[in-house]
Amino acid sequence: MRGLIHHLDLTVKDPKASAPFYDAVLGHMGYRRWSEDETGIDWEHATTPDHLPTVGIFRASTDGASRRHDRYSPGLHHVAWSAASREDVDALHALLISINATILDAPADYPQYGKGYYAVMFADPDGLKLEYVFEPR
Repeated sequence: MRGLIHHLDLTVKDPKASAPFYDAVLGHMGYRRWSEDETGIDWEHATTPDHLPTVGIFRASTDGASRRHDRYSPGLHHVAWSAASREDVDALHALLISINATILDAPADYPQYGKGYYAVMFADPDGLKLEYVFEPR
C-alpha cells in the first residue's frame, strides 16, 4: 500500500550481541529472522502476505560504534510499533522484564497522544528508543 513503511534498518554496535533482544521483541510482534550474513540480520513479518515490513540491524561504522545513541541529535528519535491490545502491550512489557531490557516508561496511558493511547517505552542494547503502542481505532 502506498506510503506504508517497507523496511526499517537500524545500526547497532554489534548485530550478533543485539540479535537475542531483537529476536525476542520482534518475535513477540510476529516477525521471524529470515536473513543473516556478516553485515547484519533481517527479520520479516511472518503474518503478512508479502512479509513486510522487514526490520534489519547492521553494524555501525567505527566512528559511531563506541558512542551510545542520542535520540536528540540529528537522526532517529524512536520507532513505534502497533500493538493488538492493551494486554499485548502488557505482555511485551513482561517479556522485556524477563530479558532484562531497559524499560524507559512502563505501560501507561498517554491521553496527550490520543484517546486510549497506551504504550510501553524501552531501549535496545545500544540505547535506541523503541515503543509498543495500542491505540483503539
